[in-house]
Parts: sequence; structure tokens; C-alpha cells
Amino acid sequence: MRWPGHLPATLALLVGELLALHAGSRRGGHGARRLPLGCAPGPSCSSQLLTGQHYGVLLPFPATSHGSLSCAWVPNYCGSPQEAVCNFVCDCRDCSDELQCGFHGAAPAPGAPFTCNFERDSCGWQDVSTSGYSWLRDRAGAALDWPRARTDHTLGTDLGWYVAVDTHRGKEASTAVLRSPPLHEAAAPCQIRLWFHAASGDVAELRLELIHGAETLTLWRSSGPWGPGWQELAVATGRIWGDFRVTFSATRNATHRGAVALDDVEFWSCGLPTPRASCPLGQHHCQNKACVEPHQLCDGEDNCGDRSDEDPATCSHHTVTDFETGLGLWNLSEGWSLNHSAGGLEHPAWPRRDHSRNSAKGSFLISVAKPSTPAVLSSPKLQASGGHCALVFYRYLCGSEAGSLQLFLQFQDNGASQTPVLLRSRRGELGDIWVRDRVDIRSVHPFWILLIGQTGPGGVVGLDDLILSDRCTPVLEPSALQTPPPQPQNSCEPGSLSCGDLCVPPEQLCDFQQQCAGGEDEQHCGTTDFESTAGGWEDTSVGRLQWQRLEAPESRGPAARCSSCAPGHFLSLQRAWGQLEAVATVLTPALGPSGPACELHMAYYFQSHPQEITCNFERDTCGWHAGHLTDAHWHRVKSSGPDYDHTTGQGHFVLLDPAEPLARGPGAQLLTGLQTPGALTECVSFWYHLHGPQIGTLLLAMRREGAMETALWLRSGSHGNRWHQAWATLTHQPGSKYQLLFEGLRDGFQGTMGLDDVVVRPGPCWAPRHCSFEDSACGFSTGGQGLWRHQTNATGQAVQGPWADHTTETAQGHYMLVDMSPQALARGHVASLSSEEHGPLAQPACLTFWYHLSLQNPGTLRVHVEEGERRQVFSVSAHGGLAWRLGSVDVQAERAWRVVFEAEAAGVEYAYVAVDDLSLEDGPCPQPASCDFESGLCGWSHLPWPSPGGYSWDWSSGATPSRYLQPSVDHTLGTEAGHFAFFETGVLGPGGRAAWLRSEPLPATEGSCLRFWYHMGFPEHFYKGELRVLLSSTRGQLTVWGTGGHQRHQWLEGQVEVASPEEFQLMFEATLGGQPTLGPIALDDVQYLVGQPCHLPAPSQGDGPAPTLVPVVVGGALFLLVLLGLLGFAGQRWVRKRGGCLFLGRRETGAAQGFDNILFNAEGITLPTPVASDQ
Repeated sequence: MRWPGHLPATLALLVGELLALHAGSRRGGHGARRLPLGCAPGPSCSSQLLTGQHYGVLLPFPATSHGSLSCAWVPNYCGSPQEAVCNFVCDCRDCSDELQCGFHGAAPAPGAPFTCNFERDSCGWQDVSTSGYSWLRDRAGAALDWPRARTDHTLGTDLGWYVAVDTHRGKEASTAVLRSPPLHEAAAPCQIRLWFHAASGDVAELRLELIHGAETLTLWRSSGPWGPGWQELAVATGRIWGDFRVTFSATRNATHRGAVALDDVEFWSCGLPTPRASCPLGQHHCQNKACVEPHQLCDGEDNCGDRSDEDPATCSHHTVTDFETGLGLWNLSEGWSLNHSAGGLEHPAWPRRDHSRNSAKGSFLISVAKPSTPAVLSSPKLQASGGHCALVFYRYLCGSEAGSLQLFLQFQDNGASQTPVLLRSRRGELGDIWVRDRVDIRSVHPFWILLIGQTGPGGVVGLDDLILSDRCTPVLEPSALQTPPPQPQNSCEPGSLSCGDLCVPPEQLCDFQQQCAGGEDEQHCGTTDFESTAGGWEDTSVGRLQWQRLEAPESRGPAARCSSCAPGHFLSLQRAWGQLEAVATVLTPALGPSGPACELHMAYYFQSHPQEITCNFERDTCGWHAGHLTDAHWHRVKSSGPDYDHTTGQGHFVLLDPAEPLARGPGAQLLTGLQTPGALTECVSFWYHLHGPQIGTLLLAMRREGAMETALWLRSGSHGNRWHQAWATLTHQPGSKYQLLFEGLRDGFQGTMGLDDVVVRPGPCWAPRHCSFEDSACGFSTGGQGLWRHQTNATGQAVQGPWADHTTETAQGHYMLVDMSPQALARGHVASLSSEEHGPLAQPACLTFWYHLSLQNPGTLRVHVEEGERRQVFSVSAHGGLAWRLGSVDVQAERAWRVVFEAEAAGVEYAYVAVDDLSLEDGPCPQPASCDFESGLCGWSHLPWPSPGGYSWDWSSGATPSRYLQPSVDHTLGTEAGHFAFFETGVLGPGGRAAWLRSEPLPATEGSCLRFWYHMGFPEHFYKGELRVLLSSTRGQLTVWGTGGHQRHQWLEGQVEVASPEEFQLMFEATLGGQPTLGPIALDDVQYLVGQPCHLPAPSQGDGPAPTLVPVVVGGALFLLVLLGLLGFAGQRWVRKRGGCLFLGRRETGAAQGFDNILFNAEGITLPTPVASDQ
């Protein structure tokens, strides 16, 4: 028996889920099982991560009743390369490429991390301990006989899970090591945050390490003491190239029992920037198509991800001193020393790696001088070309709150040194991290740069990667050695304050009790109006934001927006040069102790700019902005070629194109800011464009404060190469605020989504012209007892109704259903379903809907049009079946009107009626399975079968710009304005899948004629498209017509007689019969003539291939046969002379072998063949 390539893996995953659920059901109570971590190496775990077109990941799950972990192969269908697995970017819609990577595979919200809380499983973390002292996935309720966390950190209860090491009473030292799966690439701002629980004295040492190649970097190490409860740890990894692992280890000895727990591991900002087709104005486009800010060029950091922003050709005029080979142009005084990580490991605050190489082998400048002795580093005499240049440097302040680094600019006037000017000062404990900083220098006179470091007790100050911009030019002339600026004299101990003859110790500073006569010990302790000084507030930010004391005219803050406000100073949030995505932090000195009545008073101001939702995107994006959930983004673009706007056809709109660049994430969001409604009921209307064989889904949703997100509107699959209008009604609560968002979810890389002309107005919308019931009931109301309900069978527990909806053809889809059983609706009683009001119709229209009747006769379904008075336009009363059926009625209405569905019960058990996919199109309704495609696809379904990466037929016209090849004219009108259905086969792989266009279910027939016109355009030689007509019923599928080869670029007629003793569907199948190539297959003017035989049409000019002269054909065939015979004879003689076999085997020669011209199948995909009937 031949299994599809992905089925065994899928079965394994399902089994794993069932066993995981079984294990989860056993977690109740204090006797829950503690599970060992890891997936033991072996045959079941040795699969390659990349096979054919698909790859997967190894998923541990409990495989036996003893709780041991085995492996399941989790398939990935989105086709991401192997290096994209576990790289902190969701390439698949379900984020399966990031599954079991040390964090959950769910895509985080914008600005949120990838996390693992151990509630569901171990997220791929493995115990690699070599002794009985090892890590287990556990929870507090599992046992009470050893000192450890009583609750987890995630839930704060004894039912929450974490990983922990048990106590070990042996005398030998042991280390328990918890290791992550292999991770791929980490960006420069990457941070790891976690929570650990270790009571003081329980563990000898804790370590967080990073294994990269042959080097093991110690990110953090501590021997305590640690406080009670859960403690947070945050460390920066720096830029990591290639694969790496993270380990967390706990060491115990004879005196330390070793109880420690770990929970809520988070990876922040670790993904590399993703490629983009174009960058926003002012940004730099890297060689790998990523976008970076201009100030990130030549800053000593790999911001692009491929080092192209630090390319020597780009940065050749910058002066870089990385201290790997010396001091470069810089001069140092006592206090600074050139060193590396191994040079001071006995010092607890010593850097464990440099910045240049992110390695313990790298060099840097370090100062451990006495606090009273400053360490001075001076530049050569410099001149700023054009009066402006910049210095980028990386600073390290660790181990002491009193450590500081200051940057001065010193000038010389007539040979005499002037007082240095302070440009930058940083003070405090920043942690074990190198922080980027930049100083812009504006001077028309020569100058020197002085970097002065002062250490606090137990602290160190470091420098690395000093980069002078190309405008900082050394002055080639002798100059006197500059002296550092004078430092205030202090006869007291380090950390103490001198006031007169009194030395105030550190513990008495800022304790709210004045010691000095002038109050100097309480002057810089946080109480301030910021007019003269910052009052002791120190910015300790290490990210891209910082706090600065500013004067009102320098800021866009409150005083700048208040003409009557007095000028003054305040603390403002400003841009900073740090590389981490960290919050901006400003701290006072250590305060206290304080009493219970202590209060903090301050004035604060938030600045925001509410903007309009209504937007045609001609000038800007108004109040809309792109979300940052994935690397795919909505972009405001100008009409160009196949991409045109709705407003003017030549203006702007917003576009989502997952192929530019090849987006890794599942989609993109377009959001508004927080809005105040103008009325309790509003209508939002917009125009959308969904086009392409793998376009996916477009969703409109609303977020309310303190409430869950509500879906308002949804469309899936291609809707033709044109703009469509849609509406959604917004209902608000008094005093509430809301946010709108469009979300595009891709199904592949073929297709585009567009939005234009968004309008919000007071009052409700007219009833929608299209309703799939996926997002809501579309405003339908139930009459009487309210028996109609909005239903899905996603859980598989629906008592009644079809197993799948019509829209998505999956159990997750929604539809409207009424229970017709006697207990719910007595015989002869009626349940009604009424729409909202539709607007008046300017011309006749066709209302279509799909209905599903139960196998038992449910009764009667009637459809009424209510325009002042009610009139019946449709009625059906019959046994149902397994298929959805199409209903259509012609509607004319000069006034507002409603459509009403009415179900009358027949008193039969388990009976029901379901309705789905209502659509209102201009023009009369076509006959069943017939369509000229001028207004749409009629009743033909173009969606792919429910499977990842399916393909859809599309709908277009020759006049509409398209990025896909298509006929220039249709057959109905013979002009560019006419429409047709088409499929571009270039998206298919060799011998790959097909796309189907399916009719509605048709009744049994003894003989009927299907007539249609088709268009195929392919290059010659090895390329050909294939078009087939299939008859599908419960007996199977039967190919009843087919054509292929190299058809001319013209419309040709096809017809076939079909017969079936039972209900059936007709299917047009488009596929390739050769190598992949660009070539369209189009259909037009499909007619299904019930009960009529097909008649061979009389030949007419232009209806078929042009006639060819018989002598020419015969002569060409004879010439070809003679030529093939001669070639065969020559080939045979050559093979005999060489003593080999033609095209068989492989000769052992030193010459490089080329590829054999052999077709092969990968991952269980077979070449398409005609499907035979099961009869």
C-alpha cells in the first residue's frame, strides 16, 4: 500500500497529541508524574531536517506509560529552507518551523518574545546531565518532600509546570545541565530572559552558557546568594553567526543539596531582519535585501545579518580601533589596560567576552583603577570636515553603581588648553553587556576627544570598538599631550560625601535626614523640578530610548504645544543609540529607609496624534500603520503595471505581497490607533483586491478595550483581478474606544492583496452583498423561537449539521443551521431567518446561496423577498445528501428589501437545514453549470481542496493589468473588456499538482452535453499544458475529456457528452504534462445542456487550427523518420566502440559528471495520470 509522503508523520503527531492529553489527564492531584526531559538519540530521532521539498522537526512526546520521551516527526509544508528552522522567525502560517525550539511555536504578538512556560511540554529542552542529578519537567504539587518552589511562575499555583533539578545527597560534586535544541542565528539585540527559583544555600552555582562552534560563552554565572521566591534573569547574547545552543546548569556539592527550578524562558528580539523588496525612504538596503537605518552603517555591529553594513568598501574611510592589535591612534594613561576575558576571570564584574568578536578570545580596554584615580584615553588632534563628525563606541559599566564614563571635548586656543566640554556622561550599573553609544561632534576648530572612566567599589569600566566617522580627520602636526579635566578633591572614603569637615557615609546619603549643614547629602536624591539639575536622576537605559533633561523649545513635549506655558526644563523620552530593545530607565540614587507614609508626586505628559480611519491613501496612510508581527508588511504603493488602485486607477493604495521579499511569517497586519467612535453604530466600507492562485485570507477585525478581538469580515481565495467593495457594521458601547485591523494570512507566495478607499460613516451598513458566515451571522436575525444558529463543527461534537461548511470545505468553517427535529420544531411549524435591509437595486440581480438538507426529509425550505410585502421566490422539499447544493433566484427591487429563509418542519428525527455563502451579483442568474464569466464564476467553485499549498483558478479580463500570463481577449465579447476563468500553470512544480474548477452538484442524467471554449498558450519543445474534464460522483472520478500539447494562442471549442446514473459534479482540471513553464489555461462560455446530445460544429474560420498542406506534413514526417534512423545507427556504433551502455551506469573517470536527464518523484508525489472510475 502506498502512503502519501506526509501521512506517517501526521499519524505520529496525532498519536503524540493523544498521549500528551492522556498524560495531562493524569496531572491532577499531588501524585502527578514528573517527566524526564529530552529525546534520546537513536534511530527514531536521526531523521534529517530537510527531505525533498518539505522539512520537519522532532517533537518529543510521552511514548510509554513510564513517561519516557520519544520523537515524532512534525511536517512543515511551507517549504522554508533548513536554516530557517529555529531562527526566531515564523516562516509557516502555524509557525511549525519554530516548534520545539526551546520555545513554543506560536507567533508572538508585536513586540512580544518567543516563550516557553513548560505548561504543555518541555519545548525541546533536553536534560544532558551525566549523573543522577538531572532536570525534570515537574510541578509543585507532584511531591512535598524536598525544598523547592511551592508554585510555578507562570500560573502562580501548584498546578503549573516548570523544569527543576531534584536534591541530591551524594558527596561528589555534580552538575545538572539543561540544553536547548540547535538554534540558528541571533541578532545583535537578542536577549534571553528567564525566571529561576533557588533558595539561598541550596545550589553551589548557576550558569547560563552559549555553545557556538568550539567555544562556550558564559553569559551569566552566580554563586548567590539569591533571595526567596522567583528571580528574573536577563542576559544579552550579542550577534551569533550560524548554529548555537543555550545551556542552563546547576552545580551542587556535599554542602549544597541542589534544589533549583526554571520557568518562563523568553527570547526577545533574536530574529534577523528579513528581506524586503524596497526600503522606506532614508534606510539602507543591504546586500541580503534587509533594511537598516543609516546610523547603523559602519557602527561595528552586524545589523543587516550578512555583514554588508560593515563592508570594508563602505567603511574604508572610517577609523576603527577594536583593540585586537593595539591602541590604534589612541593614547592612554594609567588606569586603562589592554586585556581580554581570560585576564580577569577572578573579578566578578569582568567582561566575559569582547564586543568586536563576541568571544572570550577578543580584546578590549578595561579599567580597574581606584575610584579616586580616573583613567584617561585621548584621541589624536582631530578636525571635523564640514564642521561635523561622529564617534561610535561601546561602553561597559558593571559591578558598581558609582562607576562612570565621561566623554569630553578639549580645544586649544593660542597654544593654551581650554576647559574641556562635557558631551556625554553615563553612570551606574548597566550589567554584563556592551552598550553602543554615539556622540555627534560639531566644531570648526581642531579638538581632542577624552574618554575618562572612574570605577566604583567592586566595579569595572570598559571600552571597545571606537569608530571615528569619515569626517573625523587626524591633524598631522605635533601637539602637546592633553591633561584630563580637574576632578573634585575628596578626602573621604570612596562613596562618601565630603561637606566641610564632615564625611557622610553612603548609607546616610539620601535617607531623608539632613546630615550636612547645607543639605548637600539630600540635594541630588530625586526631589527636583529639573530647572537647574536633574536632581540625581540618572539614565541607565541600554536600548534605543533614553531619558534626557531638555528645555521646552528643544522638545515637542507639553510646553512646545502650549503657547501660554512658561519656558522650563523637564525630563523627556528621546532616541538613544543603544542596540537592545529595552525599556528606557531613569533611576534615583539609593534612597531610604522611608516611613509608611512616604509618597511620590510627579507631573507626567503623554503625547499622541489621533488620525482618521477614512483614507484613500493618496497622500499618506492616514491613521493606519503596519503591524510588526511578521516580516511581511503592508506597504503604500503607487499604481504600476499590474498593480493599480481603485480611486483613480493611477493613484496609491496599500499592498501586501508575500513574494517581495519572500516573507517568512504567516502574514501581516494593518492597524489603526485607538479610536473614539463618532456614533454608537458606524459603518466601515472599503475596497479590496484578492488575486492569485495562493492568495490566502483577508480578515477585518475590531479590538475593544478590555474585550476580546471580534472578527467583522473575512474573505478567502482569489476573487478575480478586480476591486470589490465590502461593508461591516461597528457597534460600540458608550464611552468605549476601539481599534480596527486588517490581517492578511497567506497560503503560499503566489498572489497579492490590496486595500483602498476606506470610509467610516455614522449609522449601520446595508446588508452585505456577500456573506460566508465565517466571521459573523452577517446581521441575519431569527424569528419566533430563534432556532437558527451560527454553527461550526470544529470540535467534531456538533449534534446536527454537515461535517464541513461550503466556504472553506473544512470542519472549522461556519454556516447557519436550524434544528428540524420534533423536539425543537413541531411538524408544520416554521423557523425564519431574515437579513438586514439591502439597498435598492438599479438593475436585476441574481441572489445565490448554498443549502444542505439532512438525509432524512427535513421538510421544506422556502426563500422570500420582502419588499413591503413578502413574495416566495424559491422552494425545495426533498431528501438531502452529503453535498451542498446551489440555489439561485432572480431579484428586482426598487426599494429597500430583505431576503427571508423559512424552514417548515416535517416532524422527522435528526432533520436539519443549513445555509451558507450568500451572494448578490448584478445580472440574471445563469443555468446550472453554465457561465460566461462576465460577472464572476457563477456556481463554479475555484477554491483548492482543503490542503496546505493548494492552487485556485482565477477570474480576469484582458484589459485588467495582471502579473500572470492570460489571454488578451475573451470569447464571449471578443474584446479586452470580456472576462474569463484562467489558471497560470507556472506555479506548479514538475509533475506536480493540479488546480480544479468544480461545478455545483448536478442531477443524474442519461446524456447531456458540456460545451465550452478553452485557451492554452505554451512554448514549444518540452513544455505543454493539459486540460481535462472529470466526472466526479460517489463511484469515483472519471476522465471524460482531455487535451494537451502546444495549442495556439486562440480560443478553441471543446465539448463532451456526460452521463451518470447518480448525482455528480463536473470538474475542469488544469495541470502540466512537462517541465514547469509560464503558460495560461483559460475557460469561457461554459454551457451545460441538460438532456441534449453534442453536435459536431461546422468548421468556421478561426474556430480551429489553421489547415496544413498534406504534402508538407507527409514530407516532414518522412524526413524526421530518416533522421532518427541515422542518429540511432550512429549511436549504436559509438556505444560498441566505447564498450559501454548508452545512458546506463556511470563511468569511473576523473571528469566531472553532469546531471542525468532522469525524472524522479520526491516525498511521495507522483506524476498525474487519468483517474479511472471505480465501476
